[in-house]
Amino acid sequence: MLRVELVRRQQWMRIAWHSDNGRQGSPSESPIIWQPLTIAGQMIPRMLRPTTHRDLRVELFGHQLESPLLIAPVGVQTIFHTDKELGVAEVATQIGVPYVLSTASSSSIEDVAKASGDGVRFFQLYWPQDDDITVSLLRRANSHGYSVLLVTLDTWTLSWRPADLDNAYVPFATGIGDQTGFSDPVFRRKFKEKHNMEVEDDILQASRDWEATVFSGAAHTWEQLELLKKEWDGPIVLKGIQHVEDAKMAVQAGMDGIVVSNHGGRQLDGAIASLEVLPEIVEAVGDQLTVLFDSGIRTGVDIIKALSLGAKGVLIGRPFVYGLAIGGKLGARDAIRGLLADLDQSMGLAGIQNIADSENATEKITKANEQKKRAWNSNTGLTGPHSQSNA
Repeated sequence: MLRVELVRRQQWMRIAWHSDNGRQGSPSESPIIWQPLTIAGQMIPRMLRPTTHRDLRVELFGHQLESPLLIAPVGVQTIFHTDKELGVAEVATQIGVPYVLSTASSSSIEDVAKASGDGVRFFQLYWPQDDDITVSLLRRANSHGYSVLLVTLDTWTLSWRPADLDNAYVPFATGIGDQTGFSDPVFRRKFKEKHNMEVEDDILQASRDWEATVFSGAAHTWEQLELLKKEWDGPIVLKGIQHVEDAKMAVQAGMDGIVVSNHGGRQLDGAIASLEVLPEIVEAVGDQLTVLFDSGIRTGVDIIKALSLGAKGVLIGRPFVYGLAIGGKLGARDAIRGLLADLDQSMGLAGIQNIADSENATEKITKANEQKKRAWNSNTGLTGPHSQSNA
């Protein structure tokens, strides 16, 4: 993955690189490969075990899956390659990995469903304040085979991103990544009623209206989840949970799962690394809902560590995007396959025969690692027990 990281930096245009990384150089945005201490714990391999053949299969939300990997809901994929979401959804089905479609997609809900075919697909919601539009999005996704709803809680407004500001680059402002809204009948109707014209007549105005809808700057409340429960036919998962109390409130609200995630380090700069809080969240609510993990995954061992700390599934984002940027859908396919091969081989070397065996494969941070971490913090001017974050 290090080689892919270096190659994609060379091949990506500068603006797209900043769009993916936001605050380039910030500790909370740096990939794990530049910060090996961000992933907590060390592998403890076991020997002379029957691990010649490994079993990666898991069950999530009623789906029997070939592995614990899911394609994370990365938006605006057209800026990386013209194959965009359609190509990635297609290869995800070929490989047998669930595809999570972002609301900030450059392809419509319907077109991605068609490209996905009979594959497992989830829908990620950037939650509008307009209930009519919210219901329309949910019904479109439900009727086109998206079986699980991931509700992103940490992005009701975009974060402060100096690199994007320096480049005057917000793709949504010019209609890129707005296809979910531009193809929505309720949004189109309301836009016409307000402006007496079609979306296509003024893309810039339509973009502003759609941005105000999904990134409104107004936070939702726990009570408002009742609307989603009423209108969505299937499991609901809250994405962006990093506090134990929020995890407990998700249980109280009747949610089916959570994603422990800091949005890849792209929202709150300096937010705690997702893996640091995963164990305590799993301990608090892991027997009451499904806990997924997101942010910072680059290797098969990263996946094993997240699973061993209690996650039931792992979302991957940047790795497949790097592949997409370099080689289109086939590049994305190869990046996903590479991660799966790494996971499979690393499980064997660690003495893990199946996913359930991963529970005891990782030792929590040792005193030696704590000393190294304190030394790293001292050398970089960072302080505190949670001074690093995943990307």
